Amino acid sequence: MSNNIKSVCLCQDFYEIYFNGHKKTKTDSLAYITMKHMKKETIAGFNRNVFFAGLVSLFMDISSEMVYPLVPLFLTGVLGASRTTVGVIEGIAEATASILKIFSGWLSDKLGKRKLIMAIGYGTSAVSRPVLAGALTWADVLIARFIDRTGKGLRTAPRDAIIADSTSTEKLGLAFGFHRSMDTVGAIIGPLIALAILYFLADGLRVVFLISAVPAIAAVLLIIFFIKEKTHSRRPVELPKLSLSSFNGPFKRYIIVITIFSLGNFSDAFLILRAESLGVAKTHITIIYLAFNIIYAITSTPAGALSDRIGIKKMLAVGFIFYSLIFAAFGFASTGWHMWALFPVYGLYKGMSDGLQKAHVAKLAPATAKATAFGIYHTAAGLTLLPASVIAGFLWDRFGPMETFLFASALSIIAVVVFTAGVKKEQKSLAS
Repeated sequence: MSNNIKSVCLCQDFYEIYFNGHKKTKTDSLAYITMKHMKKETIAGFNRNVFFAGLVSLFMDISSEMVYPLVPLFLTGVLGASRTTVGVIEGIAEATASILKIFSGWLSDKLGKRKLIMAIGYGTSAVSRPVLAGALTWADVLIARFIDRTGKGLRTAPRDAIIADSTSTEKLGLAFGFHRSMDTVGAIIGPLIALAILYFLADGLRVVFLISAVPAIAAVLLIIFFIKEKTHSRRPVELPKLSLSSFNGPFKRYIIVITIFSLGNFSDAFLILRAESLGVAKTHITIIYLAFNIIYAITSTPAGALSDRIGIKKMLAVGFIFYSLIFAAFGFASTGWHMWALFPVYGLYKGMSDGLQKAHVAKLAPATAKATAFGIYHTAAGLTLLPASVIAGFLWDRFGPMETFLFASALSIIAVVVFTAGVKKEQKSLAS
């Protein structure tokens, strides 16, 4: 739209306000004009960037979830790796992503080039798929996972900042919930494609890995052609240091909570191994993982909308408790059918909590450093995944699955206690 046409439209808006019987204050009038033109930037009720960021994640998760449930089985069943090796590989991969997230977030705030960094990140992950398909040893898998998670480390903070930049504060829960829903719809489609390939090719793991590159490339193209850089995000701003000391008390306390929780939030690969240990067949593992993702997708958006109404903090506290109960149940499970019940329940937890954790970061973060804040959050969560996954692998090999999952359950209880104490401290501070 040219500047002249925009000017005519704005004049028409002022005419509607002042000459059609609408008596509004100056602030109301500006809000009216802003909202009217914002609607032209929405799709299905969401800002276009939020909508297309959701589509990008949908396609990338089709790719990721074709691969992710099968990697631990590929490592242990085809390449002969131990469960400790699985834990080390997953831990190193996720730690790599987490270290990069803080720097990519900071760079995104400094340069205002969120879209560019996001596109490079998704493209890097796409490259990892053929590398994984050609893996001959566990070291090759480590390289492939390293490349994949490098891409994730580059893209995550700028993407989350784009969503936050494009969303009003009172709708952050809904926006991030929608994003998680779209992400998880991809996670539903991905295992279905993998299941279909494995149905016709019993030893088709490498074929699955190779074909997974196609939706990953589609995600990159969506970013290039449909995501729009927000104008204000391109302006240089004064940035905080890459340190928690640069942020307010509530944000710092929240990062401590996430760190404690993440020490017990080890890779979901161990849930897959738990199902296998109870005699669930590989094809059935794909199905129950699909059920997990269906529940995850269905609940994310309504859970986000609910949190906007009743409060994100309340929902997060309930989520920590729910996680503790679920993982205790995984620990005490004694037969395969327990997995058919627990995976969908775990999907309910993920739907009600994952998007909200990031929405809370967006609420606590300063406007000029949202990507940096997201980077710190993701780094705190991811760096603890290395010790979490290594500890989980050690506990499993040394003691067994029950002790592994009870360890995670206990840490979640500690996290909710610290989180609740922090919320009460904030309330007292506001009251005084």
